[in-house]
Amino acid sequence: MTAYAIAVLRPTAPVHPEVLVYIERVQSTFEPFGGRFLSHGKSGEWREGERLGDVVLVEFPDLERARAWYASPAYQEILPMRTAHIPGELVLLDGVPDGYDASRTAAAMRAAG
Repeated sequence: MTAYAIAVLRPTAPVHPEVLVYIERVQSTFEPFGGRFLSHGKSGEWREGERLGDVVLVEFPDLERARAWYASPAYQEILPMRTAHIPGELVLLDGVPDGYDASRTAAAMRAAG
């Protein structure tokens, strides 16, 4: 099942040189795990709530490969270049299976509750 790495980042100007190195190298860290950018550093159109930051969305074939990417020596080597200079959050998130129907989830919640 597809999984995602979702980061909400709050960069500040000027961009620190280490951040540029991180950006130059990050894509090569997730490609061996089947990862690919779906969105990179877009501010988006926040329709509800307040704007939290810029969004980065990376798709992986499954949660195991997303976890393996995050724990990989290649990513761990460059991670401090971003975290030292850009505050934010990152979550690894499992997708839903093909044929997912939210109404079934609501029915299960109703039955449990």
